[in-house]
Amino acid sequence: MIQHTVRQAGVTVALLLAGTAATQAQVGPGTQWTKDGYGYLKVQQDELVQLDARKTGQALTILSKQQLTPQGATAPLKVRRFSLSDDGKQVLLNTNTKKVWRYDTRGDYWVYDLATKQLTQLGKGRPESSLMFAKFSPDGKKVAYVSEHNLYVENLADHRITQLTTDGTDRLINGTFDWVYEEELDCRDGFRWAPDGQSLAYWQLDATKTRNYLMLNTTDALYPYTVPVEYPVVGQDPSRARIGVVPVGGGATRWMDIPGDAVQHYLPRMEWSGKNELIVQQLNRRQNESSIILCNTTTGTAKSIFSETDKAWVDAKDEAIGWNWIEGGKRFVWSSEKDGWRHLYAVDRTGKEQLLTPGNYDVISLATISEPAGTIYFMASPSNATQTYLYKVPLKGGKAERVTPAALIGSNSYDVSPNGKIALHTFSNTGTFPVADVVSLPSHARLSGGEVPEQARNMKLPKTEFFQVKTVDGVTLDGWMVKPTNFDSSKKYPIVFYVYGEPASQTVTDHFGTGLNRLYQGNMADDGYIYASLENRGAPARAAASFARLFTTTSVI
Repeated sequence: MIQHTVRQAGVTVALLLAGTAATQAQVGPGTQWTKDGYGYLKVQQDELVQLDARKTGQALTILSKQQLTPQGATAPLKVRRFSLSDDGKQVLLNTNTKKVWRYDTRGDYWVYDLATKQLTQLGKGRPESSLMFAKFSPDGKKVAYVSEHNLYVENLADHRITQLTTDGTDRLINGTFDWVYEEELDCRDGFRWAPDGQSLAYWQLDATKTRNYLMLNTTDALYPYTVPVEYPVVGQDPSRARIGVVPVGGGATRWMDIPGDAVQHYLPRMEWSGKNELIVQQLNRRQNESSIILCNTTTGTAKSIFSETDKAWVDAKDEAIGWNWIEGGKRFVWSSEKDGWRHLYAVDRTGKEQLLTPGNYDVISLATISEPAGTIYFMASPSNATQTYLYKVPLKGGKAERVTPAALIGSNSYDVSPNGKIALHTFSNTGTFPVADVVSLPSHARLSGGEVPEQARNMKLPKTEFFQVKTVDGVTLDGWMVKPTNFDSSKKYPIVFYVYGEPASQTVTDHFGTGLNRLYQGNMADDGYIYASLENRGAPARAAASFARLFTTTSVI
C-alpha cells in the first residue's frame, strides 16, 4: 500500500492507494498476496495482519505486537517492509532503515518463525542498518543479503553466516549498484537466488576509476556541506559491470563471458532462466542497441538470442526485477518500441517474436499475465494520453479490449492478484477524489471499498482545464491550466508554470492533484494567477516511441 498526502486550502488528507509503484519495486516486495490470491497482508498498528480483499471486515492478526517485540525490548519492531518464505512458515522483517540515495534500502533484518514462535535478528556482528535486500532461499532454510558491498548467506537453523565475497569496498560493489545504475537504470537489488538454492547470481560494479562529483547539501544542517558521489561526467567511463555466480557454501565466482567491452556497456537486467542459465539484457554505451543474452552458469558461455537497434535510444526492460516467462519458460513477453509504438511481443528462446498488441497506440505498462485465463492485462490510453485504463488481449495476441468501465474517465491504477481474478483498483480525475476499491476481473464488478472520506467531500478543488498545443514540427503536446477566479479574457494575468516532465514522468495527467497549488501558500486562482503545465516531448505519453527519438537520456554519458 502507498500513502500519499495532499494539502489544499488548509486541508490535509491521507490517501491510501492500493498497489506499489514501479519505481518502488526494489524497496519492498509489493502487495503480499495470500496463496489463493484473495487476501493480502499488511502492517497495521504495529502488527502484521491479513485481510480479505473482497470484503471489509476484521483483520486476522498474523504477528502481534507482543510477537514483534524482541526479548528485553519494551516496544515492537517498527516494520518497514516484510516478506514470507514460500511455505509461509517464516516472516522476514526489515526495520531501522536508512537511505541509500533515494530510498531506505539499508537496515536491520529479523526472522520470525511461526512454528517455534522465535524472533531472531540476522547479521549478528554486522554494522547496524547495513543489511540490504535480504531474501529467503527457495527452500526457506537460508537468507542471503548484502552488507558493506559484500554478499552473505545465513543458515536459519544455527545462524551460521558464510561470507561469499570479500573484495567489496566503497568503490568495488557486489550485490548492489553505483549511483548511475540506481538513478538512471532503476537498479538497486543486485543479486538473485538460483532456483535450486545452491548459488547466487550477482552484479559487480567497479567504480574505482570513477571520480567524485561533489553534491552540495544545503538543507540537512545549519551550514551546507558536500556529499561525494561517484559520478562519471559526460565523456568519462562508467563503472565496469559484470555478472557472476557464486556457490552458497562459499568458493570462487564464475564470471559470465558476456561479449563486448565490460566498461562501455550496461547490464541493467538479469534473472535466472533455468537450472544453470541466466537471461541478461545488455545495452551499449549509447543505449541504442539492446541484446538479450542467455548465459550458461556452469561454463560462463553467453549467446545472444534477441536484439534491436534504434537511431536514438532503446530502453531497459520496464521492471528491474522479474522476467515475464510464459508456456513453462519457452517464451517471454517483451516490450518494444521498434514499430514506433510501445507494444508487447512474445519472444522464444531462439529470438523468434510475435506481436501481441497490434494497433496505433502505446502499451503504458504490463499489469499481469494470466495464463490459466489465456489473457494479458495491460495499461493503455489510445485516445487520451493524460488518462490510464486497463485493457486485455488474448495471450495469443489480438485486438485490445478495454476492461475499465467507460464511466471511469480519468486515471485508473490496478494491482492484480496473482490468480488474475481480482484487483486492487483506484480511480480519480482532476475533479474526483481518489476512490479505492476491489474489483473482479474481467467483469470489473466492485467487490468492496469505494467509499470517499467525509473530509474529502468538502475539499474545494480548482477548475482544471486541459488543452493541446501543436509545435512547429507538428508534434501535439498536452497541457493544463487553472485560470484566476472570475477570469476576464480581456485582461492580462501573470502565469506560473509547473515544470517537471521527463522521460520517466508526466506533468499533464487527469488525476486528483493536478491543478492543486502544491507549495504555494494560499490559492493561486483567488490571488489572480494562471497556473499551468505543458508536457514536454520526452514524457512517457502520446506515442512515446516517437518522443524517444527526439531526446537522449542522461544515462548516456
